[in-house]
This record gives sequence, C-alpha cells and structure tokens, in this order.
Amino acid sequence: MAKQRKASAASGGKSPAKRAPVKRSMARRVRTARSPGRTAKRPGRKWSAEVSKRSDAMDLQPGVFKLTSARRIAQSLKKSAEASHRRKSTPFRSAMSMLNFEINRAGKGLSAARRRVLERAKIELRAAFAKHA
Repeated sequence: MAKQRKASAASGGKSPAKRAPVKRSMARRVRTARSPGRTAKRPGRKWSAEVSKRSDAMDLQPGVFKLTSARRIAQSLKKSAEASHRRKSTPFRSAMSMLNFEINRAGKGLSAARRRVLERAKIELRAAFAKHA
C-alpha cells in the first residue's frame, strides 16, 4: 500500500490509467471566417446605397448632399421633410436623420471640407426649424 501511495503522489495524485483520453481535435477551437452575429461582406454591394435608392423615408431633391452651401442643403431637407407624407416622425427629425445618415454613411471617405459643410448644415437645419440645441 505504501508503494501505491508513493507512485500516486509522484504522478500528481492520479494514476495514468484513470485519466480520460483527450481528443486533440476537440481541445482546440477552430476559428471560423466570420464571427457570430456578423454577416459576411458581399463584394460590390453596400446596404447604405440600397437604402439611399429605395428608402421610403422621404423624396429628396437629387444631389442635395452634393450642394456646396450648408444653408441650401438645410432648406432642401426641410422642404422635402415637410412635403413628405411617408415619414414616421416629425419633419425636423426626418430631415436630421437623413443628414446624419449621409454623414455617417460617407464615413472615412468624406473629406474634411465636405464634413464641415454637412456639419454646418445640421446647425442650419436646427435654425430653419427654430430648434435650439
């Protein structure tokens, strides 16, 4: 019995015969190409472009976000928001939502000058609707 205790103490308390075999294939997780909860990117297709083309939010003047004047952008958005009957919220919130969508969608590709114009359009939009922020 004393020999058995010495042998089990030397092997860490467990005898090698009692250990369950470890499957190597199950021990390591295989990393998949996409993480859970995220969809795979489809080359050449952007969801935001689809929203811009087919959205029921408002009918915008073509090229409204290409205008160089922040005031003209704000006035056009206000006019479109007030004329639209397909919006779900107030005209101000719909117009601001469309402007924010454009700013956020453009992302890193937006030049600093263009971003300034669009950010200034947000201020002009608040002024056009007499909202103080």
